[in-house]
Amino acid sequence: MREILGRRRRLRLWRKRGPVQPAQLEAALTCAAWRWPVIPGVGRAAAGGGRGRRCACPDPECAVPGAHPFDSGVLAATTDERMLRWWWTNRPTAPVVLATGGKAPCAVSLPALAGAVALTELDRMGVRLGPVVATPTRWSLLVAPYSLERLGELLYVKDRVPGSLRFHGEGGYLVLPPSETGTGQVRWEREPAPGAAAPWLPDVETMVDALVEASTNAPDGGSRLAY
Repeated sequence: MREILGRRRRLRLWRKRGPVQPAQLEAALTCAAWRWPVIPGVGRAAAGGGRGRRCACPDPECAVPGAHPFDSGVLAATTDERMLRWWWTNRPTAPVVLATGGKAPCAVSLPALAGAVALTELDRMGVRLGPVVATPTRWSLLVAPYSLERLGELLYVKDRVPGSLRFHGEGGYLVLPPSETGTGQVRWEREPAPGAAAPWLPDVETMVDALVEASTNAPDGGSRLAY
């Protein structure tokens, strides 16, 4: 009897709230509300025979297994809700891939261990951070959009930049939570602030300056972020 009542209660809640959307679709629709264009990632190969952590793309040596666009590349990324629902209805567990640049966020990434060190140092320095995406291998600090020309000028005047940094700008992409790729689960190390408005993002120059300073503050005079 309790089981029947429980089922009826869950059915009433389902009818009241509507069907529960897959987490990836919900994340994609949230990105669309923020005007962040996204596209499904290729995902991992089917489990079995040790292939569970390999990419589903044809390249057996894929350098970013499961963490790149599924079909036509980042140019197909969109904020159109109908397209997003169609994509993730057909592939509900597909990773959510953000097309960086343009009016969308860009990012500065570094190895996961260096990322943890960097965030601790940036917090100590009082640097305001935006959302931070973490994977088992790399952490990515989201920044405001920038052009490749501006990034080049910014790096040109620096005497030293940690070699571990990567820049995800115009024409690039970044996998967002709650995706799962060949390297593991993607999560928010620093979550976007709740609300309908798009998250605040720091300027890339501010972030690079802070990361360079955090790197050169190593006690031995070396770089904390060079691994």
